[in-house]
Amino acid sequence: MVTATLVNPRSERVRAVAALVRRSARERTGTFLAEGPQAVREAVRHRPDLVRDVYLTAAAATRHTDVVTAARQARVRLHECSPEVLAAMSATEATQGIVAVCRAAPATLAEVLAAGPKLLVVLAHVRDPGNAGTVVRGADAVGADAVVVTSASVDVWSPKVVRATAGSIFHLPVVTGMPVEQVLRELRAAGIAVLAADGAGATTLPDADLHGPHAWVMGNEAWGLPAEVRAACDAVVRVPIHGKAESLNLAMAATVCLYASAAAQHSQSG
Repeated sequence: MVTATLVNPRSERVRAVAALVRRSARERTGTFLAEGPQAVREAVRHRPDLVRDVYLTAAAATRHTDVVTAARQARVRLHECSPEVLAAMSATEATQGIVAVCRAAPATLAEVLAAGPKLLVVLAHVRDPGNAGTVVRGADAVGADAVVVTSASVDVWSPKVVRATAGSIFHLPVVTGMPVEQVLRELRAAGIAVLAADGAGATTLPDADLHGPHAWVMGNEAWGLPAEVRAACDAVVRVPIHGKAESLNLAMAATVCLYASAAAQHSQSG
């Protein structure tokens, strides 16, 4: 169903959607904004139960007929908007003509552990939205079972993080809000090895045992993992640098580690 075209950028509905750029509004309403055809497409295809409304311009409806069809099949409400309304709703300057308001539905660590995970990634005090979103995307690409975003990290439902996931936030469980110390205790109690990714690690990535169930712990972009967090892990692993680069950034290091884990686990199962 497509409602009548929304044309007033200052209407109450438009202001409510635009407010989702702020964390306080997201927490108050339990919703977040997914922007662009890729994110909205993945939302309506894989988690239509989370999609409250889709807003799009007439031009976007014509250009992205697959998204419109998927939304209609999932009985998601569609709202046609003027370009001015869509621009007012969007958190980006260069809007792509389509956004969705979605319900935030973080998983719990108990749910993740009950499913018998083999590969997890834990973000500890990660503050950069682009890095956090890219790690979620990388975890999805390698077939990881979940991403745990600990407390004091960036809000995973912020528009910048959601945009950086390129739709992967709708593909795998994401746990939020737990202190990193509690996460590590519960993982180890469940028999999951905990590996800290750190440039000072005594073990290099090629020498790490990645065949059993394990979780990678990735630290803050600027100061890495605190000593007490490293000490709480089963091993501290570094990615070897063979060239002249000083280091890899968080998202790159996470992707390298996750693919090494996936390769080890797939070779064992095959």
